[in-house]
This record gives sequence, structure tokens and C-alpha cells, in this order.
Amino acid sequence: MEPKVKYMNEEHIKGAADKAKGAVKDAVGGLTGKPGLQVEGKIDKAKGTAHEVAGDIKMPQECGSGNPPKFVKLLDRKN
Repeated sequence: MEPKVKYMNEEHIKGAADKAKGAVKDAVGGLTGKPGLQVEGKIDKAKGTAHEVAGDIKMPQECGSGNPPKFVKLLDRKN
């Protein structure tokens, strides 16, 4: 069975990075008892989700614009 291919544009990559950063801040804030750090983490995770949604919106526009889109091709090894 061939692996499933997933494409990510710059917004998707920014979103994934923000979500990861937010998860770390949220966890560290919880472990150290720093609620401010936890809040920052939750904000970063929300920002990451917003970037991913923006990437989903941009994807079809980039494909139909006639300009070659800047995508990163990822292989999903789960399938």
C-alpha cells in the first residue's frame, strides 16, 4: 500500500509550529504552576489553528492562480 501524500503550504507549517510551541508552553506552565505561561500556550495553539485554517483557504487559490504554489510534500506513513 502506498503512503498517503499530504501537501502543506507556508501557513500550514506556521500553524504546526505554533501549535507545538503552544503545547510545550501549556504543559510547562501547568507543571511549574505558572498560569501566565499556560495562557500563552493556549493562545499559541489557537494561533496555530488559525494559521492552518488560513492555509486550507489559500491552498485552492494558490493551485488555481497559475503561479506554482510553494508546497511541502509530506508522506503520511500511517496508511
